[in-house]
Amino acid sequence: MAARNDILNTINEWLQPENFQDYCPNGLQVEGKDEINTIVTGVTASKALIEAAIEANADMILVHHGYFWKGEDQRIRGMKRERLKQLLDHDINLVAYHLPLDDHPEYGNNRQLADVLEIKNPRPLGGLVWEGELQEPMTPEKFGLHIARKLHREPLWVGEGKQEIKRVGWCTGAAQGFINIALDAGLDAYISGEISEPTTHTARECGIHYFAAGHHATERYGVQALGKALEKEFGVTHQFIDCDNPV
Repeated sequence: MAARNDILNTINEWLQPENFQDYCPNGLQVEGKDEINTIVTGVTASKALIEAAIEANADMILVHHGYFWKGEDQRIRGMKRERLKQLLDHDINLVAYHLPLDDHPEYGNNRQLADVLEIKNPRPLGGLVWEGELQEPMTPEKFGLHIARKLHREPLWVGEGKQEIKRVGWCTGAAQGFINIALDAGLDAYISGEISEPTTHTARECGIHYFAAGHHATERYGVQALGKALEKEFGVTHQFIDCDNPV
């Protein structure tokens, strides 16, 4: 058992959310129990995740995508009401970290994705984009199969470029707009979670291979790494629950 505030203070020390201008509040979003035995981690604080956390007797849910995004309807009704009611009825803390979890050099989504995809020498390139090298050069077709095997989801491949891919850039989630950073760095390929209509034309006309590997699929790993670190630090129980999302 650990004090909620001790856990929050430690996460804040690790991720330093004060250094980010984000689209949502980072940290404790819904207050629950003061003492924590079980932490459930997941990508998004959906109803399905909350129900699974209740089944697991969780005291805290730690996610990448929480609530209270800029520009959303502030009224507590419908889907938002039902989610908050479940959390409050079961006295469960909801904790969310968005950009700070993407960017962290150890627990971050970008750093963790590099490990999953076996990318060598992963390092920040610019903004939230990272770069690295493949273990060995691959054709675009082979690299797409490699991504599919590692993420258990077939990526969308568009664009034109070199016959072999060696240097790659990536940014998890909805980061398709950062493809120009990869282009400016002369990379062979760029990976993000989502794709937009203009991304296809950019990849084709500027000569780079682009892989949309799934928003959810690319952002499963940071929150798991953070949960495992908290388990080790505080002796609490940690469980990652994957509520799959095809996007």
